[in-house]
Amino acid sequence: MRKVLLDLAVTLDGFIEGSNGEIDWCIIDDDMDFNDFLSNIDTIFYGRVSYDSWGNFQPDTDADEAETEFWKNIHSKEKYVFSGQNRNDEKATFITSKITDKVNEIKTQPGKDIWLYGGAKLIHTFIELNLIDVYRISVHPVALGTGKPLFENLTKRLNLKLTETNTFKSGVVQLIYEPVKD
Repeated sequence: MRKVLLDLAVTLDGFIEGSNGEIDWCIIDDDMDFNDFLSNIDTIFYGRVSYDSWGNFQPDTDADEAETEFWKNIHSKEKYVFSGQNRNDEKATFITSKITDKVNEIKTQPGKDIWLYGGAKLIHTFIELNLIDVYRISVHPVALGTGKPLFENLTKRLNLKLTETNTFKSGVVQLIYEPVKD
């Protein structure tokens, strides 16, 4: 069965974006090999706000070849958008209800793993519904002091088991966890 992977950057003080939505603190090093991660997924789950911001993002015309290929690779994935709005979009399927049923249905279809891209509201919903199979949290060596926290207003404890750690030359430490099944 396919897995839902939360792959996310977080600051040392636990924020996924700054108080004004900024993510300029995110570091991408060559040794992180994000292309390897992308080669193991074929589907991306977005919240509507994240999809509207990034789901069809195109780099500037003067972007280097690596950035252009990066976004081309991301846009080659099947996209699902979880939203209260139902829209027709030829590049994505919108899911407006029965989240658990739809996610479990998608997970049983043939294919590679699924990247839970976010945003924060969708990640919170997936945590609460116990729909995340793997947490890949990359802790960046910066503290913002304020912003949007990763784990906010949880209604129950989230117990995780560390399965792997990776340290990169930039100082980013990636922690990979799986939920402890009750």
